[in-house]
Amino acid sequence: MKKFIYLIIFFSFFDLFTQLPVMSTYAESLGASAFLTGLAVGMYSLSNTFGNIISGFLTDRKGPFVILIVGLLTTGLSLTLYNLVDAPLTLLIVRFIHGLVAGFIVPAAFTFLANATDQEKRGKGSAISGAFVGIAAIVGPAFSGILASRTSVPFVFNITASFMLVLGILSFFLLHANHVKKDKTSSKTYIPISVFFHNIGTLKAFSGAFFLMFSQGVIAYLLPLKVQTLGFDSRLSGTLMSAFGIVAVLVFILPTNRIFDKVAPIKTLSLGIGLMGVSQILISQADSSTLLYIAMACYGIGFGLLFPSVNSLLIDSTTVEIRGKAYGYFYAFFSLGVVLGSSLLGWLSLGVVSGFIFTGIVLITFAGVTLIPHEKRQSHTSL
Repeated sequence: MKKFIYLIIFFSFFDLFTQLPVMSTYAESLGASAFLTGLAVGMYSLSNTFGNIISGFLTDRKGPFVILIVGLLTTGLSLTLYNLVDAPLTLLIVRFIHGLVAGFIVPAAFTFLANATDQEKRGKGSAISGAFVGIAAIVGPAFSGILASRTSVPFVFNITASFMLVLGILSFFLLHANHVKKDKTSSKTYIPISVFFHNIGTLKAFSGAFFLMFSQGVIAYLLPLKVQTLGFDSRLSGTLMSAFGIVAVLVFILPTNRIFDKVAPIKTLSLGIGLMGVSQILISQADSSTLLYIAMACYGIGFGLLFPSVNSLLIDSTTVEIRGKAYGYFYAFFSLGVVLGSSLLGWLSLGVVSGFIFTGIVLITFAGVTLIPHEKRQSHTSL
């Protein structure tokens, strides 16, 4: 059952990463202005935030089984809507629908996985799920970039739609037995939002998720510009991103993943986000491709440490009854991080070098803050 959930996680992130190389050029091909092109790219993450939160609430009420199937099937159908797009406004509408329903999948899938994983193995389990996210980050952009250049963007999305619809149908049969047994624990109790933000564990998990994707947004925005200013071909940006993804996946799947069950997640969280901050500063000072690869390898190690840590911290800080809602907010912070990471530096009018330095300082500061001790009663309380 868990292997099938890993497959769902892979394709949910594969859906996300296939959009990255093609969406801006696709919007421009429809005649979209620079503003509408940016809005089309960001619309998915914006509506995905709401989808994540809604999914969290519904997962705790109905159980992850139902929400997972609904998310997979509606996402598959929403991807086919790109065949109808013929103008920028239509694209914005489809992007909103796609992001909203796709937001249902990940909180439900991770809740399903967390509830099915033994507590003493939750760190290793989070690392394995992170490996599938990393593989999607490597395969997705290359898949869509190559296929779209030979066919069309809607055709690429049709392929992803087929995977989603098949997974939705298979989920009904493969996960049904687990649904009957587990989903009876779904919660009907109202939990105020403020409770999550008064719990040290969930608050740090949410913050870690936000800064993880904030950093990713900065990398996606500034790295191509850094490569360009050094006079390298744009293909170097792609190979640098692949290098980071490969290093992160190695951290996830090698025996090093045992560290996540032996070391407190708050310590690996701090180390991971600190390494990501150091790598941002290294990138700002790099003047050769070799130094850029070293910096991105450092970034990959940090990412590989951080992703399982924030998942483990969330699991440790919540109970089964409200875990869906917690994951909903958790992945909403993921989406918000992407949006702010790629736009804040533009609003601040920071250059490439100063943008990387600013981000590095922010991440290193957060790494230090996470290690500030709190009262034992607060830091170990599970919701």
